[in-house]
Amino acid sequence: MPPTNIAPDKERILRVFAAQRAKQPEVSARNAAQRNLKLDLLLRWVDSHHADIHAALHADLRKPPAEADLTEILPVTTELKHARRHLARWMRARRVAPTLAMVSARAWVRPEPRGVVLIITAWNFPFTLALGPLVSAIAAGNCVCLKPSEISPHTARLLARMLGELFAEDEVAVFEGDHLTAEELLRQPFDHIFFTGGTSKGKLVMRAAAEHLSSITLELGGKSPVIVDESADIVDAAQKLVWAKFLNAGQTCIAPDYVLAHISVMGKLVWQLGETIRETYGADPAARRASPDYARIVSPAHFARCEQLLMASLRNGARAPIGGQVDAADRYIAPTVLVDVANHDAIMTEEIFGPILPVIPYTLLQEALQVINQRSKPLALYIFSRSRRNIAQITASTSAGGTCINDAVLHFMHPNLPFGGLNHSGTGSAHGVYGFRAFSHA
Repeated sequence: MPPTNIAPDKERILRVFAAQRAKQPEVSARNAAQRNLKLDLLLRWVDSHHADIHAALHADLRKPPAEADLTEILPVTTELKHARRHLARWMRARRVAPTLAMVSARAWVRPEPRGVVLIITAWNFPFTLALGPLVSAIAAGNCVCLKPSEISPHTARLLARMLGELFAEDEVAVFEGDHLTAEELLRQPFDHIFFTGGTSKGKLVMRAAAEHLSSITLELGGKSPVIVDESADIVDAAQKLVWAKFLNAGQTCIAPDYVLAHISVMGKLVWQLGETIRETYGADPAARRASPDYARIVSPAHFARCEQLLMASLRNGARAPIGGQVDAADRYIAPTVLVDVANHDAIMTEEIFGPILPVIPYTLLQEALQVINQRSKPLALYIFSRSRRNIAQITASTSAGGTCINDAVLHFMHPNLPFGGLNHSGTGSAHGVYGFRAFSHA
């Protein structure tokens, strides 16, 4: 199925928006038990349609079933169960203490729904990145227009089918289509816009939101760095980096983008990365190409961009100790580790968003910190170290949307943590109570 290039249905957009505006007071007035009934509908549908979800994700990204279970279905069911368990408490008015000047006052903070909201989602994890914010929006008592990515058309169609079965469109409506549909939706005066995607498109969403002074949450990306210092457990670091980087063929907003390795462990780390890739995906290039556990690049355009980054770096003197094989017909780029990469290469200035991992040596920790801090603030930062002093120095000297120590990517799965970026990597937070607050006004 090609990308969903459906011309925007302006009449339907206007009609649904007006219907959701009219329905909103009723939806807002629902108590926690009534909202939980809506979340129960979602949970039962997901639990009973694993095969359909697997098929859509495989068709769009050749995502392996186990990977789909872990990274697409589990985050959604976790978010649903967490919201159901805590929603009554999140909805309660919170008493605030008086000041001396207000000693006779009694005051509360009470969350209320933002109203009619728009969720625009990304293609790389098209199921969880659509339903995660939808759970928060429904829990907070909003009506929702959802625009899935046209680049993952099978999952977009599945979402339309799912939500069409569960909700009337005056509560939740799905709009398939390309950027023209998104632009038409953005012309409406939504009370909140939640966008997941690239930084350049995030700026367009922010400009559109400004026309109506709509509040926004932007979940973007950036070049998420890794520091592996001289004290790190190299085997552990390599195993976690290979899993985090090559999951979904590197098409993950919080994937490790590049590694800064202390020069004393650089060689061992590169060797161990290669060994782990062979153990995980196959002992030789042919076996890795045939691995059922490795996804594909989502489209020919995205393949061409990643291939260009890789080939330009190799022409400029970089080497690939493992990987480097590509096949345009299959949209396949092998799990690849690069060394001897020039700092000015495009692969070191653009977000890679593919299965290519540059490893850069450093001698002094301050050098690694300088490399990180001369770039925009990343969505994630990963530290592999057994030195408390180094960990403290890195965390105190850097700023990122989220930081993991001796792990990678897993913070996305933690429902009690806020997930989000800052500046070029995003604004606002999602997940758990933070997602509820994003879709609420207090």
